[in-house]
Amino acid sequence: MPVEPSPEMMPVFASTVVKTHTDDYVVVSIDRAEEEIAREAFKGLQPWSSVTYDHEEVSVVLKEKDWERLKGRFNSYREEGPYTLITFDVVLDLSLVGFLSVVSSVLADEGVSIYALSTYLRDHILVRKADAGRAVAALERLIERCRSY
Repeated sequence: MPVEPSPEMMPVFASTVVKTHTDDYVVVSIDRAEEEIAREAFKGLQPWSSVTYDHEEVSVVLKEKDWERLKGRFNSYREEGPYTLITFDVVLDLSLVGFLSVVSSVLADEGVSIYALSTYLRDHILVRKADAGRAVAALERLIERCRSY
């Protein structure tokens, strides 16, 4: 049984618009030894993309067509995809507790795995392209329940 939104969270979900991006996306892990190549290669990426540098890897989410153009620059990487990017088009207060917990639970109940990313204002998830229809339908049902509350 999925986690239900708290009464305080109901209006947030009720005002949420689920935006599905049309491009196919990939998630890529590049060896940290190639960080300088990554910094140069990814500096011109257009929205929507995400590059994270941590102590073990350079993790990148980007359009599949951009990765196909750039991956020849790298010797050591892992890639997964294709994914569909879903944006929750609602400005989320950084003090809001449990938004992605509800989303994750609802989609887990549908058997849909997510890769979550957050920006300052919005949350985003990647789902396997084959699961995108089920994911969006489940999220729309959640939003409709919250609007009816």
